[in-house]
Amino acid sequence: MLRRDTDLRAREAESLEAGRAALLRLLAVTASASGESFTVVFDGARRGQAPAEGQVAVVFSRRPESADDMLERLARSAGAGGVVVSSDRRVKDAGRRAGCAVVTAEQFLDAVRRGSAPEGASDDEGEKDETDERPGKRGNPRRRSHDEVLAARALRRLDGR
Repeated sequence: MLRRDTDLRAREAESLEAGRAALLRLLAVTASASGESFTVVFDGARRGQAPAEGQVAVVFSRRPESADDMLERLARSAGAGGVVVSSDRRVKDAGRRAGCAVVTAEQFLDAVRRGSAPEGASDDEGEKDETDERPGKRGNPRRRSHDEVLAARALRRLDGR
């Protein structure tokens, strides 16, 4: 997620620890405002940074397990009702299989930066542009998929500001 946001990427360019600390501060503010709790998984060992406090838990993967492997395991244990934030296809697929809402890092960061879910991100099955129609698919082309509805619901939970 650090490389998906210009501010976080700039902090990571200073040092990995600075990038991680900036992400944790952003999540702490979001957790405080929304009342949600977050678990952040980093690859590798902790390097001198203080662990996050309050509603942000920090977990470090240990070899041979990667952060992605750990995210998949956490998604399985969370099941329906859990939210997986990742842009990695394998992690997103594992989250969907587990019944979690899946949100890309970009969607999550946009919602956090704006303090709310993206415009039009409601549970309503509102109309979509004609460009969103999927040729060869059956059903109402304007109806959002179950995955899209779950993701919108998860992003709206951040709207506690």
